[in-house]
Amino acid sequence: MKNRKIIVACDTSNLKSVKKIIKQTKTKRLEIIPKFGLQFFFSKNGRKFLEKFGNDFFLDLKINDIKQTALSAVESLKDLKKCKYITVHTNGGLEMLKAVKKKASKTNKDLKILGVTVLTSLNNKSLREIGYTKNLEKIVLKQVSLIKKAGLHGAVLSAKEAKIVKKKYKNLFIVTPGIRLPGDKNDDQARVVTPFEALIKNKVNAIVMGRSLIRGNIKNNIKKLIDHLNQ
Repeated sequence: MKNRKIIVACDTSNLKSVKKIIKQTKTKRLEIIPKFGLQFFFSKNGRKFLEKFGNDFFLDLKINDIKQTALSAVESLKDLKKCKYITVHTNGGLEMLKAVKKKASKTNKDLKILGVTVLTSLNNKSLREIGYTKNLEKIVLKQVSLIKKAGLHGAVLSAKEAKIVKKKYKNLFIVTPGIRLPGDKNDDQARVVTPFEALIKNKVNAIVMGRSLIRGNIKNNIKKLIDHLNQ
C-alpha cells in the first residue's frame, strides 16, 4: 500500500494543529504527503514554517490570474525547496498554464504543476448558475485537454470524472479531492466518493483527504483508512 498516495489537507491556520496532523498521520503503510492551502499559507506562521519544512509537501494555492501575475506568484515560491506539487486553475487559460509550467521548471526542477478542473464543491446546477452551458463531464474533459497541451504534470479532478478522463488520457497523473470514509458527512462537497472507489476502482494516482482524517482521533482515522483500502 506504500504506493498509494494520500495527500492530507492541513486545513487550519493553527501551527500547533498542523504539527499534530503531520505527526499523527505518519504511517509506514501509506505514502502520506501534507497539503497546505490558502488558510495556512497566509497565516502568521504558515509561510515561515514551510520555508524550513524538511519533507515534501503539496501547496494548494489554485493560482488563477493573468499570466504575469501567475508567473510572479510561482517565482515567489523559489525558497520553498520541499514544495513538490503546486496547483494552478485551468480557468487562467492555456497561455498562462504554459508560462507557469516553463517558469516552474526554472524555479525548482522538482516542482510539479497540477491543473485544477471543476471544484468538487460544484455540480451541474451550480455551474449553470455561474454561466457554464456544457455539462460537467464535457467541461472537465476540455480543461484536461488544456492541461495536456500546456504540458502540466497532472490534473486535480473528482473521481466521478476520473474514469472518463483516464479512458481518453491513460497516463495522466490524477489527484482527487472530495474523498470521504464510508459514513462520513459530505459537508460542502457535491461530488464525493470513498478512498476505495477513487484509488482502487477508478485508479486515480493520489487522493486528498481532510476532514475524514483530521477530525476527531487522527490515528484511529488513519487505521480506518488502511482497513478500508484493504477490504
